[in-house]
Amino acid sequence: MESLGIVRKIDETGRIVLPKDFRRRLALEPNADAVELFADGDQIIIRKYAARCIFCGSSDDTFEFAGKRVCKDCSSRLSEVIRLQSK
Repeated sequence: MESLGIVRKIDETGRIVLPKDFRRRLALEPNADAVELFADGDQIIIRKYAARCIFCGSSDDTFEFAGKRVCKDCSSRLSEVIRLQSK
């Protein structure tokens, strides 16, 4: 993980401001993109949000089914399981 040497204070409502250069680097667009927050020990990890498959966690080639994201690989595997069970 690369240290950017950026320090920000947390305001009274718990917000921090991501510097413009940082947002540009990650191609984060205001009011359009979302980020995910993770805690790892005493570290907070911020990652650009990408919709992920409910089964495998992949963000590649997903589509929405019944309100959930599913990747094409898992969709194919599920179709095969259903086909085998219907015999």
